[in-house]
Amino acid sequence: MNVLKHMEAVFIAAALIAVPVGYLAKVSDANANAFTASSAAIASGAKVATVTVTAKRLSNAEKSQLLALDTVTAASRL
Repeated sequence: MNVLKHMEAVFIAAALIAVPVGYLAKVSDANANAFTASSAAIASGAKVATVTVTAKRLSNAEKSQLLALDTVTAASRL
């Protein structure tokens, strides 16, 4: 009878346990699949795509100029 009084608390406690466990299980499955696929590609001798990004670094003046421009643009959208 006491459980019926506190059913809302029991439901919230069950949800607080079930949601993260379900998320972690899904994430670990995705990581396992990605690891298996990349391992299979390497084991078969296939070339793995590599991306190299080259760009010049912004100076502090350029960074502040871009930040000011972004602030003005964001203010105009309001």
